[in-house]
Amino acid sequence: MGVEIETITPGNKTNYPKPGDRVSMHYVGSLKDGTVFDSSRKRNQPFKCAIGVGQLIRGWDEGVPKMSVGEKAKFVITPDFGYGAQGVPGLIPGNSTLIFEVELLAIE
Repeated sequence: MGVEIETITPGNKTNYPKPGDRVSMHYVGSLKDGTVFDSSRKRNQPFKCAIGVGQLIRGWDEGVPKMSVGEKAKFVITPDFGYGAQGVPGLIPGNSTLIFEVELLAIE
């Protein structure tokens, strides 16, 4: 259980975010059946946040620091590292496995 990471496009293999770093990312989030529930790409607005400090789901806090700048990866996140039994009402059913395509654009 947790987060499984598959590299789609390698990054620079030099710059990795550390807990507390602010990062800029693009992502597309979907359910196992392919239903897209969120996309920064669709909004054409990178997502910026602090990583590894508990502001995000555990799958992101553990997965993003394993990426280097420029890397694109697929995260498969089990419910215990995602939104758990409660899900996100009206958006993500409880106990859902989440699929994210994440691109680490920058460490700010």
